Amino acid sequence: FQMEKQVTAGGSPAEDGRADPLSGFLDWCEKVGLELSPKVYVSKEGTVSDYGLLAREDLQIGEVLFTIPRAALLSQHTTSIRSLLEKDQASLESQSGWVPLLLSLLHEYTASNSHWRPYFSLWPDFSSLDHPMFWPEEERVRLLQGTGILEAVDKDLANIQLEYTSIILPFMESHLDLFDPKLHTPELYQSLVAFVMAYSFQEPLDEEDEDEKEPNPPMMVPMADILNHVANHNANLEYSLECLKMVTTQPISKGQEIFNTYGQMANWQLLHMYGFAEPYPGNTDDTADIQMVTVRRAALQGASTEAERQLVSEQWDFLCQLEMVGEEGAFVIGWEEVLTEEELSMTLKVLCMAAEEFKEFKEHEGWEEDTEDEESLTLSNETIPRLKASWKKLLRDSALLTLESYRSDLKAEQDLLNDKVAYGKLSPREQQALQVRYGQKRILHQLLELTS
Repeated sequence: FQMEKQVTAGGSPAEDGRADPLSGFLDWCEKVGLELSPKVYVSKEGTVSDYGLLAREDLQIGEVLFTIPRAALLSQHTTSIRSLLEKDQASLESQSGWVPLLLSLLHEYTASNSHWRPYFSLWPDFSSLDHPMFWPEEERVRLLQGTGILEAVDKDLANIQLEYTSIILPFMESHLDLFDPKLHTPELYQSLVAFVMAYSFQEPLDEEDEDEKEPNPPMMVPMADILNHVANHNANLEYSLECLKMVTTQPISKGQEIFNTYGQMANWQLLHMYGFAEPYPGNTDDTADIQMVTVRRAALQGASTEAERQLVSEQWDFLCQLEMVGEEGAFVIGWEEVLTEEELSMTLKVLCMAAEEFKEFKEHEGWEEDTEDEESLTLSNETIPRLKASWKKLLRDSALLTLESYRSDLKAEQDLLNDKVAYGKLSPREQQALQVRYGQKRILHQLLELTS
């Protein structure tokens, strides 16, 4: 949607102020104490997408590219409505934990006197956001069936609607001096959710806090969000008490683009959250999911008598009790190894047990003498071919069932990718979706070879 047309309180940030939003933003950076190294510069030329950061001269590992004081970050703790958000904290709790930041953005983005206005002027027009949540449903289903993105988007859209109607709207209606539901619409809210997905940062917890504490809420980090992502990145954001620093992790040559990482992201996650996928074979972090219930389906398919089917059901219930599987979960298969190997090993082991063996295993509550080779737990390209035949068959049948959930086969996609002219005629959405499907199918086909 054409957001810029709707945001009229003081005009949209991109429309007022300077004709050149970049110099306005760089002036603002100086005012707020954001220090940019003279060895780098921001540009739209020579980048993979929109604005990016480029090297003006050669850089070594460990060089600081910019330093951002915490006061320049935009979060629920720095917004001009922070005291209001603190006061109403209890009523703003939500499943996502994003509501306070989103309310801050709804207010700041449309306030003509916002401290962050020069920063907003660099934001892309919201109508250019192309996350799958903005695609027509028919197109989503046609291009993304089987990838896991459809289910993720359905959850997002339901959550966005729920948060807006049950939390955002009541809060705005009790603060009409600051908010206007005609201006701060569900459409603007959805765009801001997509924007936070794609451009915000979450400060990692200390290792000792990881199990106890909720994750930190997201925040907007001016300058850091200009960097584009690749799996093989060359810079990283570091956090300290006073400031955040972007630091090089590889040597960078003059003229090269500087890339941050959004974390180890499979292509389906990149497309779902950021609106793009890395072209094959660039994404070394790509994965394919096998739904946990698909493995159960494969096991039931292999059971030939009622007694065997009953055994599979009991084994599945036991795995659920052990919290190894669930109706919603997935086993995650990477290029080199299974990322959920403990869960998948245990699932293959239990579902392949004969009745007597399972009975004994269950009596020991899933514990047993450690007689087996430790390797039975590691599932990698090296060890999978050495698994028991029954495990390999179940894994193979599960991969075959997963491949059936797509609308097209690997061969057709391979031909399309190899035909530069045909590929060039695809829309950007078709190209991105193809990259997601192709990477997943390649990983699943590799699994078929390893288990044959």
